[in-house]
Amino acid sequence: MASSPALPSSPPQGHHKTATSALTLGALGVVFGDIGTSPLYAFKECLSPEHGVLIDRGAVLGLLSLVFWGLMLVVTLKYVVFVLRADHDGEGGILALAGLAKHALEAGSRARPWLFRSVSLMGLVGAAMFYGDSLITPAISVLSAVEGIEVATPHLRHWVVPITLAVLVALFAVQRYGTASVGRIFGPVMVLWFLTLAVSGLAQVLQHPGILEALDPRWALSFMRHHAPQAIGVLGAVFLAFTGGEALYADMGHFGARPIRLAWSFIALPALTLNYFGQGALVLHDAGAAANPFFHLFPDWATVPMVVLAACATVIASQAVISGAYSMTAHAMRMGYLPRMRIVQTSGDAIGQIYLPGVNWVLMAGVLALVLAFRSSGALAAAYGIAVSVTMLATTLLTGIVAWRLWRWNGLAVATGVALFALVDLVFIGANSVKIADGGWLTLVVAALAIFVFVTWSRGRRVAEAAAAEERFPLAPFIESLTQYGMPHRVKGTAVFLTADADSVPHALLHNLKHNQVLHERVVVMAVHAAPVPRVDAGRRLEAQDLGSGVWKVNVSHGFTETPDVPEYLRLLAYRQGLQIEAMATSFFTSRASVGTGRLDGLNALQKTVFAWMQRNAARAPDYFGLPGNRLIEIGRRAT
Repeated sequence: MASSPALPSSPPQGHHKTATSALTLGALGVVFGDIGTSPLYAFKECLSPEHGVLIDRGAVLGLLSLVFWGLMLVVTLKYVVFVLRADHDGEGGILALAGLAKHALEAGSRARPWLFRSVSLMGLVGAAMFYGDSLITPAISVLSAVEGIEVATPHLRHWVVPITLAVLVALFAVQRYGTASVGRIFGPVMVLWFLTLAVSGLAQVLQHPGILEALDPRWALSFMRHHAPQAIGVLGAVFLAFTGGEALYADMGHFGARPIRLAWSFIALPALTLNYFGQGALVLHDAGAAANPFFHLFPDWATVPMVVLAACATVIASQAVISGAYSMTAHAMRMGYLPRMRIVQTSGDAIGQIYLPGVNWVLMAGVLALVLAFRSSGALAAAYGIAVSVTMLATTLLTGIVAWRLWRWNGLAVATGVALFALVDLVFIGANSVKIADGGWLTLVVAALAIFVFVTWSRGRRVAEAAAAEERFPLAPFIESLTQYGMPHRVKGTAVFLTADADSVPHALLHNLKHNQVLHERVVVMAVHAAPVPRVDAGRRLEAQDLGSGVWKVNVSHGFTETPDVPEYLRLLAYRQGLQIEAMATSFFTSRASVGTGRLDGLNALQKTVFAWMQRNAARAPDYFGLPGNRLIEIGRRAT
C-alpha cells in the first residue's frame, strides 16, 4: 500500500481513544476473569462456620473492611500503581520481571553473584507456583458457579460435580481451535458480568446503607483485635478476594498498562466492592444467606440464569489461566528451563495465541482429578491461595530491585515500600500456610515438581552442551583446510546446518562430508539463541559473517515471547547480504543429540533418569524451528 504525504505523522486523537477503549474491553474479558469471579466463593468462605466467627454486625463490617482495604493495598496500590510500571519491553509476568531485575543488576557495578542467582530462583519459584494456580482456578471457579444450582433446586445437588466435569472437559477440548473466535465475546460477557455484580450489590447497599461503614479501616483493625484466635484462618479466606491480582501484571504485554488501569479503576474495582458490600448487607439482614450469599442476592426466578452467566464468566476466567499456562511454558522453553514441546499457532495475526497439546491434557487431567477429589468449592478453597501469595511476595521483591537499581528511586523509599508490601504478603502466606494440611500441600507439590523439572533440564542441558563442546572444533580453520587441501565436490543449492554453536563445525556437516563427500555451493551454519528479553529488534536479530568459499556463519537471536522461524531468518539473510537463495533448492540439516547418563556428572541419579526421559520425548527441532519436512535431513548423535 503506497504511503501518502497527506497522512498525519501520528494517529488522530479519536483513533487513540478507540484503540484504548477496545483494549480496555479486551482486558476486562481476559485479565479480570479470575479476580472478577472471586465473589462467587470468597465472602462465603470468610463466613464459613469452620473459622468460629459469630456472624454479627461487627464481624461482617470487619470482614468487608479487610476485603476492601486488601483490594486497595494489594491490587490497586501495589499492582496497578507500582508493578505495572515494570514492563520488560512491554511484557509482564514473573519471568519477564525476573529478566528485568537481572538487567537492573547488570546495570550496576557491585551486584553480587548470589543476588543474580536469587533473582533467577525467585522467577522460577513464581513460575512454578503459577502451575499450581493453573490447576485450582478452573476447578474452583466452575465448581462454585455450578453450585448455584443448589440454591435454585436443592434436590439437584448431586448433579453439581457431573455438570462441572462436563463443562471442564468441553473447555479443554476446544482449546486446539484457539481463542480468537471465542475471545471476541469475552469482553462483552465480562461487561455484563461486572454490571450484574454492581447492580445486585447496589440493590442491597441502597436498602442497608449502613454497610458502607465498612469503608472505615478501623473496622478491619477492630475485627483483628477482637477475633485474634480466628484471624489467621479468616485472612486465608479474605485472600481469596485477591487471587487473580497477579494477572493484571502477567497480561500487560497483551493489552498495555493504561487499559488495565482504566478497566480496574472504573469497572472492576467498583463492581467488586459493591457486590461484596451487597453480600455483607444481605447477610446482616438474613443470616441464613451466609451459606451462599452471592446467589442469594438474586430472586428465585433469576438464579438459573445467574448460574449460566456465572458458568460463562468462570469459563472465561479459566481460559485466561489456561492460556497463561501455555505462554508460561513457551517462555520457559525458550529460556532453557524446559525441553522443546509441540507448539501450535492458532492465529495468523496474534503471535501470542498458541496451543500446547501436552500442557493442555496434563492440565485437564489435573483439574478433573481435583474436582473429583474435593467435590466442592469450599473444600477446594483450602488448597487455594498459598501459590498465589508466594508469587506475590516474589513480585514484590523483584519489583523492589527494579525500582532501586533501574529506576534509581530513593533507596530508603524503596526499602520502606518493599518492607510494607512484603509484610502484607508474608501475613497472607502465613494465613494460607495453615491450609497446607487441608489441601494446600497440593499446589506446593506441583510447584516443587515444576522447580525440579526446571532445574534438572537447565542443569542437564548445560552439562550436555559441555560434553558436546569437547568434541567440537572451530569452523573457520576447518573451512580453510578444505580450501587448502582440496574442496569436495560442490552441488547446487543451499544447505542450512542448525547448530548450538556457529563457531564450531556442526555434526551434520561432518556427517554429510564423510558419507556423501559433497558440499553445497552455498552453506549456512546457523545458531539460534533465545535472548533474555521478550522481543529482539529486527535490526539486531541477525549477525552474519562470510567465511569464504560460499560458507556463511550466522547467529540469530529471538525473544522469549517470539516463536523461532528459521525459513524467515534465511530470507532475512538473503535480503541483507544480497544472496540468491531459492526456497525449493534449500535443504535443512539438523542433529538430534542425546547424552548418555554416564556423561551427566553434575546430576544425581533421579535427575539423570528424568533428564534422559525428557531428552527422548522432547519435540523434534524441525517442528520447533518451523522447518519444512520435505527438505529436511535429520541426523542422530549420541555422546556416551
